[in-house]
Amino acid sequence: MSRILKTGRRLAKNKAVITIGSVGIIGTGLWFVDKSNEDRFHRQMINHFGITQTAHADILSDFNKRPSSALPTRNDLIKCLKEEEYDVLVIGGGATGAGVALDSTTRGLKTALVEYDDFSSGTSSRSTKLIHGGVRYLQAAIFGFDIEQYRMVKEALFERANLLEIAPHLSYPLPIMLPVYKLWQVPYFWFGIKMYDFVSGKRVLKNSYYISKSQALERFPMLKKESLKGAIVYYDGQHNDARMNISIILTAIRHGAKAANHVKVESLIKDSNGKLCGARVKDMVSGSEWNIKAKSIVNATGPFTDSIRIMADENAVPICSASAGVHIVLPGYYSPGNTGLLDPATSDGRVIFFLPWQNMTIAGTTDAASDVTFTPAPLNRDIEFILGEVKKYLSQDVSVRRGDVMSAWSGLRPLVRDPNKLDTKSLARNHVIEVSKSGLITIAGGKWTTYRHMAEETIDAAIASANLTPKNKCVTAGLLLDGAHNWDPLLYIHLVQDYGLEADVAQHLAATYGDRAFVVARMCKMTGKRWPIVGHRLHEEFPYLEAEVRYAVREYACTAIDIIARRLRLAFLNTYAAHEVLENVVRIMSQELGWSKAECRRQLEEARTYINREMGQDARMQSVSEVALNLTKEEMQTAKDRFNSLDQDRKGHITVNDIRRHFREHGNKIDERLLHELLNEVDLNKNGELELAEFFQLYSGIKQGQIAQNRLVRYLDEMQIEPDTPSVNRSGGGV
Repeated sequence: MSRILKTGRRLAKNKAVITIGSVGIIGTGLWFVDKSNEDRFHRQMINHFGITQTAHADILSDFNKRPSSALPTRNDLIKCLKEEEYDVLVIGGGATGAGVALDSTTRGLKTALVEYDDFSSGTSSRSTKLIHGGVRYLQAAIFGFDIEQYRMVKEALFERANLLEIAPHLSYPLPIMLPVYKLWQVPYFWFGIKMYDFVSGKRVLKNSYYISKSQALERFPMLKKESLKGAIVYYDGQHNDARMNISIILTAIRHGAKAANHVKVESLIKDSNGKLCGARVKDMVSGSEWNIKAKSIVNATGPFTDSIRIMADENAVPICSASAGVHIVLPGYYSPGNTGLLDPATSDGRVIFFLPWQNMTIAGTTDAASDVTFTPAPLNRDIEFILGEVKKYLSQDVSVRRGDVMSAWSGLRPLVRDPNKLDTKSLARNHVIEVSKSGLITIAGGKWTTYRHMAEETIDAAIASANLTPKNKCVTAGLLLDGAHNWDPLLYIHLVQDYGLEADVAQHLAATYGDRAFVVARMCKMTGKRWPIVGHRLHEEFPYLEAEVRYAVREYACTAIDIIARRLRLAFLNTYAAHEVLENVVRIMSQELGWSKAECRRQLEEARTYINREMGQDARMQSVSEVALNLTKEEMQTAKDRFNSLDQDRKGHITVNDIRRHFREHGNKIDERLLHELLNEVDLNKNGELELAEFFQLYSGIKQGQIAQNRLVRYLDEMQIEPDTPSVNRSGGGV
């Protein structure tokens, strides 16, 4: 089998070519290489697997000079997309598409990119947040003598080290503990993890090691003690995936690429010879449509790969099967702030990670076949499965409650196959590159960690297919991403001392924007307090600032969802907090973008729907509605008395008016937004009314831990007449 060639004359006419990772598979005809190309292939394999780097030091040095000019506006980018012709048009603004655009533009090719939604709005913002080589794949490679999996791990470990080097503000090594509960597992796991270090070579983050039971419990106090023998600790990388994606896009734009989000591809355009020469697109913000001319078109749309392939060829055989992976977010106290946990063998064979992230705890992931959709939603059964696996590894003293799930989301993995094979065994563990008869370059599969290498091979294919003439070789290995140039670990101290920001806010800004954090700090307004001097928070529990909303608009945020999901990550961390900041976010964006009142209402409604459906609130309602009533007579009477205290006119249900009247009678003022929030949190059937059966369900959910806390019940507790009556409420509060 041959690797895809870099010279256009080697392309077989009217033949489709597919490559899987670094190994080629022929689509509709045989394709051979000569000796010189084989030698080049072997040299590049050596480069990719860590002996040398492909980029020349002098070229890379020029590219790594920090750009000082301001980003072009979105309108400027749209104008260029309407007027200019491009060498490469990339469809899709996830990690892979962003990487392709960056590789293309830094080779000197005129590059455009369009994304239907926001950059990283799909799978790339819904990952496990790990930058990893794949411990599981290495195990299969060693014990199964699988050279393909070994190469895949080796490649990923090179890319892991590279990503930590080019974006040190966004990525960092994370120790992950593998608890051992059977003595025979100690040498077995130890050997596997040590091989992981060995394959990493000089790029090993930190060497793995074995720790005793007492050391494991000291490091991870909430770990289950019974039968624990010890633990293996190894290191992988962790990052803020959505911000990393956006940083790649910003880097590409600063190097000359024209990339625009919220631009939909309506159709692909062919010339008289049946070759692709452009695309018809629509700006989803303004509604305008136009044609983008391009010599080569790259399809990097992840789970939506086949929809673009069918645009190019209506008879195209599907190559993508979607798999849904659900993650949940728990409060930070569920894990130590500096150590993750790996469950290598769950009850159904899936691997579960339990990781600290953004001062919270992330757990996942599931793996189940799914339909392709723009709005994947977590199912309650998947959330319950993850909670069940988490319970097995935590001490019995830790009550793992459904109500502690602060957020939950589902991401679609694009599993790909050779279209000439119909069996499921042809599903690729690595990425697939296809060059169709019409010239469409499709890149699908792979994983976050290897986005750069996938992009390099994709542009190699585009150059060969369209006879493009790049100015230089690939330079993305070692190319610093936006914010990395002048960053150092103590940068946040300068933000505190020079601008008067709170320490946690300064740490967040430095870890999100790198050396661009000073730009955000300069946009902050005075607080009028002795401390902090500047920096109005959006929410008191999180370090996000109002100034970040304004800055995000400069970085092409177009909707309220763009802000709360990708720019600030609040929807991924705490859905209640996300709901609470929405009105302020929309207010600030309306000032920046000139929204009308009608547009503000639309943005609020769409963002609330997004949080409820895609971030787990609807799943939480399903969970509560399925709770079996388990109240004593006394508890039921207490709940009924509380209900009747609100439903004074005995109509059998509670409305916003009843809650408002109750607060006024007790001398409490409460704004209208909070009133509606209180009702919405307990209104299971979403009809604007709270019935007695729903009230009983609410109290049962609190008692059984399906709900960790509820604000309406807490308010009623505070206003109860009988001060000695114990509250059924519990601390926490999630979805």
